[in-house]
Amino acid sequence: MTSDRKVTIATLEAFADAWNRHAIDDLMSFMTDDCVFEANAGPDVSGTVFRGRDEVRRGFMRAWQLFPDARWNDARHFISGDRGCSEWIFTGTGVDGRPVEVAGCDIFQFKGDRIAVKNSFRKQRS
Repeated sequence: MTSDRKVTIATLEAFADAWNRHAIDDLMSFMTDDCVFEANAGPDVSGTVFRGRDEVRRGFMRAWQLFPDARWNDARHFISGDRGCSEWIFTGTGVDGRPVEVAGCDIFQFKGDRIAVKNSFRKQRS
């Protein structure tokens, strides 16, 4: 199915809202069938890479498992062609009880009106 529709700032705002509502079905509705999620941490140079809807769903849900009160605040978005970026401040309390507050961003690749790749980056405080 080919679509002339494109991802817009409103799309990225709704995607960010779904993250803050911990709404996995809503999140997955923004993703292509062959989606990829490159998490901000993991053993490989690209973090942990999740491929396909089932894996990406599990990868997304892992954020809420590690930080049950996770929020992505003060989001700002931009789009250029078939790519985009969302910048945000991540806050949450880890399962170990430690609070986290760090800046981060997602770099996106789009196919039509869906997100094909979500590549996530997050600062690490020391």
